[in-house]
Amino acid sequence: MPYNYYANRQTLRWEDLVVTLRQDGRDRRYWTPEFTYDKRDDGTVYMRHVEDLPEHPQLLADYLDRWANEAPDRTWIARRGADGDWIEVSYGRARNQARAAGAALLNMGLGPDRPLLILSENSLEHAILGIACAYVGIPYAPISPAYSLVSEGAAKAKGSVETLNPGAIFADDGATFAEALQVLVKGDCKAITARNHVAGAARYDDLLAHDPAEAEAAAARAILTPDTVVKYLFTSGSTGSPKAVINTNRMICAMQAMVRDCYSFLENEPPVVLNWAPWNHTAAGNKIAYLVLTNGGTYYIDDGRPVPGKFDETLRNLREIACTWYFNVPIGYDMLARELARDKVLAETFYSRLNMMFYAGAGMAQHTWDKLMKIGRETTGHDVLLATGLGSTETAPFALAWTDLEETAGNVGVPSRGLTLKLVPTDGKLELRLKGPSITPGYYGAPEKTAEVFDDEGFYCMGDALRPADPEDFSRGFYFDGRVAENFKLSTGTWVAVGAVRAKLVDDLSGLVRDAVIVGENESQLGALLWLSDVARQMPPDELKATLSERLTAAAKAATGSASRVRRARILAQEPTLDRGEVTEKGSLNQRALRAGNAGEIDRLYRSDEGVIIA
Repeated sequence: MPYNYYANRQTLRWEDLVVTLRQDGRDRRYWTPEFTYDKRDDGTVYMRHVEDLPEHPQLLADYLDRWANEAPDRTWIARRGADGDWIEVSYGRARNQARAAGAALLNMGLGPDRPLLILSENSLEHAILGIACAYVGIPYAPISPAYSLVSEGAAKAKGSVETLNPGAIFADDGATFAEALQVLVKGDCKAITARNHVAGAARYDDLLAHDPAEAEAAAARAILTPDTVVKYLFTSGSTGSPKAVINTNRMICAMQAMVRDCYSFLENEPPVVLNWAPWNHTAAGNKIAYLVLTNGGTYYIDDGRPVPGKFDETLRNLREIACTWYFNVPIGYDMLARELARDKVLAETFYSRLNMMFYAGAGMAQHTWDKLMKIGRETTGHDVLLATGLGSTETAPFALAWTDLEETAGNVGVPSRGLTLKLVPTDGKLELRLKGPSITPGYYGAPEKTAEVFDDEGFYCMGDALRPADPEDFSRGFYFDGRVAENFKLSTGTWVAVGAVRAKLVDDLSGLVRDAVIVGENESQLGALLWLSDVARQMPPDELKATLSERLTAAAKAATGSASRVRRARILAQEPTLDRGEVTEKGSLNQRALRAGNAGEIDRLYRSDEGVIIA
């Protein structure tokens, strides 16, 4: 691809964009997709865009070079320092540091077969090492800090080390990760720390001082190809033990071309993003981080979290940073909506430049959706897009997306340009499969696992089911219809879409529960195991049980059949754990593992009324 791919790109002011929001009857900030279809005799449907994915650079190094040349002083990434001020790294500085660190890592013996493992959370050092690896062709693997700090004996992290055989392991704070480093750094593997160094560890600052870096980095960069591996991302383990998903330059850059095609406003204004989500997960580490890098934007690391005690930091940051694209999980949006409703100044800043809000990780409650849409409309005078999508670590992750304004939550959209969507009738559901340049080539060191997830036509089998918003017009998008592997049958032979039932139940119980496990396999009626919210824990026991019973009864009466009607529930005291595979590091539940691990609770739910909430 010629470097002048970007030469005619026009930069518009936000005020100019507002004027052009709706020309020719459409919102020009987003795509207008058109599709072709092929339906087979067995009911299988193939769906793809009429037009192919536009040409695009196929190396992440191309994007860093582009912005370091054109906007060397523009901030690429920033994080608050100890004094509260933002520490900013420009594109020009980032490239210099990437060259130095990349060359130093090569000299330490790292390369295509000896990746870098990153234990610690989002940080400026993490960002530089990640782009340094991409620049010189060293794969890297950011893994969840919980694998080292929460998992007993760093068992989860040990599995990652055994799979990848890293040449070095980085932890920003040596003291915090000292025990994990002692367990994980063996043989010729080296430790790297940025502060509170441990004995024998290389120092991050010394990597940045490596000389002569530019010539060494340039030589390594010159032999990169679209198939050069950028990173390994470990699956969250929601459907089995974590696997190392191969992420190449080709798939990541194709995915970002799909993002630009869908969110057209990225072509006109460098994005500004404030985000807390971990880079060891594909949503933040691939979609959000590279959305910023490939479009010359600015990424502010948010050290807040959507949990009590940390959300104030997010609010502090949002009072300063007006994002053009914003991501959060539903519980984060629920907390944010309450603050936006009571703080008009915060709302004005938050919506001032915002093109859209995106949520993922779980289903959004309708009351949260309604509140966000209402506040946006009152603040700006127009609707602000709130949307979700569907993808996975194996799809890089952007796969299905939706940009039409909706009155209800949940439409995960249509396939991105460049992907072919295949819907296969399976047990009364439409199973989703995908094929295209953004799909992983497989799992590192696991050819048998790789073969299991691709069908005979080369389509990746996501394990998800979809329900069309309009059975007569698939271009109107789809709704998530549960994990095929999570679903089960009642004794009547009726299939239960676990994901949809769980989301509806949590919503119906109106803030009294944090989450639920749907049970009832081979039983005549559905049941649920519940984790209470903080609000519910503060209620008197009798009042809580009566309220839960009342709401469960109302939900059961409104249900359309036995496969969606939860009639019995028990409250769980024991929290799900990472080591038992019951919860992923991003907080989502492994329904199958939880059903297996709570067999006794499930038996008591159906064999006794003691402690059971009955609808």
